[in-house]
Amino acid sequence: MPGTDGVEITGPSGDRYDEILTPEAISLIATLHGELADRRAELLAARERRQAEIIAGGSFDFLPETRRVRDDPAWQVALPAPGLADRRVEITGPTEKKMAINALNSGAKVWLADFEDANTPLWDNMITGQLNLKDVLDRTIDFTSTDGKDYQLRPDEELATIVVRPRGWHLDEKHILVNGRRAAGSLVDFALYMATSARMQIAKGKGPYFYLAKTESHLEARLWNDAFNIAQDALGIPRGTIRATVLIETIPAAFEMEEILYELRDHSAGLNAGRWDYLFSIIKKFRTRGREFVLPERNQVTMTAPFMRAYTELLVKTCHQRGAHAIGGMAAFIPSRRDAEVNEKALAKVREDKSRESSDGFDGSWVAHPDLVPVCREIFDGVLGSKPNQLERLRDEVSVSAADLLSVSKTPGTITEAGLRNDISVGIQYLASWLGGNGAVAIYNLMEDAATAEIARSQVWQWLHNDIVLEEGLKVTRERVEQMIDEELTRIREQYGEEFNAERFGQATALFTEVALADNYADFLTIPAYERMP
Repeated sequence: MPGTDGVEITGPSGDRYDEILTPEAISLIATLHGELADRRAELLAARERRQAEIIAGGSFDFLPETRRVRDDPAWQVALPAPGLADRRVEITGPTEKKMAINALNSGAKVWLADFEDANTPLWDNMITGQLNLKDVLDRTIDFTSTDGKDYQLRPDEELATIVVRPRGWHLDEKHILVNGRRAAGSLVDFALYMATSARMQIAKGKGPYFYLAKTESHLEARLWNDAFNIAQDALGIPRGTIRATVLIETIPAAFEMEEILYELRDHSAGLNAGRWDYLFSIIKKFRTRGREFVLPERNQVTMTAPFMRAYTELLVKTCHQRGAHAIGGMAAFIPSRRDAEVNEKALAKVREDKSRESSDGFDGSWVAHPDLVPVCREIFDGVLGSKPNQLERLRDEVSVSAADLLSVSKTPGTITEAGLRNDISVGIQYLASWLGGNGAVAIYNLMEDAATAEIARSQVWQWLHNDIVLEEGLKVTRERVEQMIDEELTRIREQYGEEFNAERFGQATALFTEVALADNYADFLTIPAYERMP
C-alpha cells in the first residue's frame, strides 16, 4: 500500500482500511516520527543503561535532580476534562466489536479501549480496532453473534467515556516503515486515532483521551507530552484538549510519579496502579539480585504486601496533592454461570479489594467484565455518594520511603509445585491465544492479558536462576521445568479436547520455553512473539 512523506505501508490492504490510513493520518505519522523517533530510541537505550546499573548493584531512589518539582507546592495538573471527572468504575478490553458495545453499555464511567496488553498486534486487529472506534463515534457499529443475538449501542449519554491505550514505547509496528525504519507502535496507534476520531470526540463534548502504558521515566512522559502538542497543532486542535492517564506499572516510574504528572500537567488526567505489570517490572529489574527480590507465586502477592501497599498509598497521595485522579487496579475475575461457590469466594475478594481502594482515597477502579461493574460501582458509591471523586483527600499522613517501595523481601507467601505449574499452564494457554489473534483470554475464571504471561514466565525464570526449592522439597531446575511443561501441555490437550490446536500450542510452548528458560532474559516476551506473527 503506497504511503507519503517517507511512510511506507507494507501491511496488506483490507475492507475500509482507507478510512483509517488517510493522507492526514499518514502525514501525522511522518511528522511525529520526524520529530520524536530519535528521542524514542535514546530513551529506550537509557532503559538499557539503567538496567545495567541495577545488575551491577545499583538501585532506585527519588531523583535529586528533580527535587525542585517535588518540593514546589504550587503546580497542579489541568482540571478534569469533560467525561473524566467521575471515574468510579472503569472497564477494560480490546477494541473488537462485541467488546466495544458491551463495555460502552456496561454502566462503567470509562472504557479503556486497548491496543496494548489485552490486544494482539496483528495488522488487521490494529486497523479494524481503529475502525470500530470510528464506528462507535458515528454510531454505525453493530454486531450479531453466531446465535443471532444483536448488539446495539445505548444512547450517547449512557455510554462510557472512551480512553484509548496505545502500545508502549518499546513496541514497533512492522507493517509501517518511516524512512526505511519500523514505526513506533505507540505513535502509530496515537496518530491513527487522533486523525480519524479526535474531532468526533470533541464534537460529542469530550475529547481524545489516552492511557499511557509501560512508562519508565518522566522523560518518557515528556516525550508523550511533546507528541500531544505536535498532533494538536497539526490537526488544528487547541493544546490541552488531549488528556492522558499514566499507568504506574513499572518500578522506575514509582519513583518519578510527581515528575510524570508535572511533565504532562497540561494534559494529565491522573495515574493508575497497574499491579500485574508492576510485579513483572520488579522481577525484571532485580532479576539478578538474589533472593531479596524473589517473590512468592503470583496469586499470593496481594495489594496488602508491604511494598505494594507503599506503592498505592504514595500514588493516591501524589495524585491528590496535584489535583489528579488516582485509579485503582484490575479486578480480573470472570463470574461463572455454573459455579455459585466460585462466584461467592471470588466476589468476596473483589469487594474486599475495591473497599480497600475506595477507603484509601482512590477515585475509581478497574474491572474486566461487565458483571463486575455494579459491584465496583456500589462500593465506590458508598464512599463517594453524589461526589464525582475524592480529590479533596490529600493523604497528608502518608509517608513512603525508597526502602518502603523496595521492601519486596517482606512479602508473605510460598512457592509451591502447584504455583509453578499454574505459571506454566497459564503462560502457555495465554500465548497460544495471543498468537492466534486474541489478547484478552479467560483462563480459570480470570481475564488474563499479556501482563499475566509476562509475570508467569518471569517467575519461572527467577525461581530457576535463584535455585529455589519448592515447599514440597523439589528444587526448580531446567530439567524439572521442561518435564512440567510437557505434563501441563498434556493436561491442556485433554482440557481443550477437539478445540486443541496442535500447531498453535506447539508455537506457544516453544516461545514460553524460550523466554522462561533462556540464560539471557528477554525484556518483553511480546517482542519475540510479534516476530512470530505475520
